[in-house]
Amino acid sequence: MNEQENINYERIAKAIAHIKDNFKEQPSLDEIAEQVHLSPYHFQRMFKEWAGVTPKQFLKYTSVQHAKSLLKETNATLFDTAMETGLSGPSRLHDLFISIEGMTPGEYKNDGENLTINYSYAQSPFGLVTIASTPKGLCHIAFIDDEEKGLYELKQQFPRATYHQRVDQTQVNALMIFANDWSQIPKIKLHLKGSDFQIKVWESLLKIPKGQLSTYGAIAKEIEQPKASRAVGTAIGNNPIAYLIPCHRVIQSSGQLGGYRWHPTRKTAIIGWESAQTQ
Repeated sequence: MNEQENINYERIAKAIAHIKDNFKEQPSLDEIAEQVHLSPYHFQRMFKEWAGVTPKQFLKYTSVQHAKSLLKETNATLFDTAMETGLSGPSRLHDLFISIEGMTPGEYKNDGENLTINYSYAQSPFGLVTIASTPKGLCHIAFIDDEEKGLYELKQQFPRATYHQRVDQTQVNALMIFANDWSQIPKIKLHLKGSDFQIKVWESLLKIPKGQLSTYGAIAKEIEQPKASRAVGTAIGNNPIAYLIPCHRVIQSSGQLGGYRWHPTRKTAIIGWESAQTQ
């Protein structure tokens, strides 16, 4: 991803926000394009290159009605899930995702003391990210506005760790998740700082297929704690691995998309983009 793609995403995000804020007025293509200072032709072409669909089609994928229809499909089998993600079968899905290791009690308690963390920055279809890893696996992905702030937020998680700005193979493998063909992605190991409950919630998120949605209540039932919807919401809000652990696929039972740690507009963009990719 290059800097121009980041600029394009920022324009698209602004357009998406305008569409959502003014949905009842049904803004025209000309009006939306004006908001991002592009000609209608150029804007439509850029949007379709990014999402694969027109702005009008994209709006359909982020509507409450479409979200509700996706929620009805949450009883998909593990085989269905594997097929939805473009993998060869259930075992490949397990090989790709189910590899979460929690921090040791010492690492958790001591804020990463004696932990060496490599970090770098990369462009994604949804803007700039900070990505970080330990010798045991990926520990952090976050969408950021600028590199300095991104590093500050990372260090808040592990204030006593040793940091090196360095790209390693773990990071390279993880960033391949943004590609459409997931069959070539090597096994990704996650090394996470979280309680047993949080890790259980994050593991459950990995079972939500690309292009599908779930709810906080459904996740609570998935982990056999049906009365813990509020605690599930808090755990989802503390997810340290943006996109790869797909907390963006969890919405309100009403079909409203709800909030997102890395901004609701970005959540809307990701949900619409994934729906477009899987249609």
